[in-house]
Amino acid sequence: MRAVVTRVSHASVTIEGRVSGQIGEGYLVLLGVGPNDSPETAGRLADKICNLRIFEDENEKMNLNLEQVGGSLLVVSQFTLYADTSSRRPGFSGAAKPDLAIPLYERFMARCRERGFTVEHGEFGAKMEVDSLNHGPVTILLDTEHP
Repeated sequence: MRAVVTRVSHASVTIEGRVSGQIGEGYLVLLGVGPNDSPETAGRLADKICNLRIFEDENEKMNLNLEQVGGSLLVVSQFTLYADTSSRRPGFSGAAKPDLAIPLYERFMARCRERGFTVEHGEFGAKMEVDSLNHGPVTILLDTEHP
């Protein structure tokens, strides 16, 4: 799995003119699923993201995690994280097919909820507009194939 995690002051996702999900302080997570991913992979990545200490403490050091700041997550499926850019027109055959990707996307979100976090989301496969205010800016790239 691949994730782009952005620390945000707020974020939202809109589908066909309707806000599907929105959060205040927390993480915007763009999540891509690969063909070799599993429920275990989804759980490990969710735990890693929820434990990231990328919020500032009283000394302005990145030392606090999502729980410590009362943050939420906005998760947006993003198969384009598996783009093959060897040519000018990207190919996406490296991304998992929906029959595998959808349950793992949902498992990732379920694991975050099990940990007590509010999780908002987009809609798998929908055309979405994502709006966010990157706080920092802080953006972290995670790839379970290259820990």
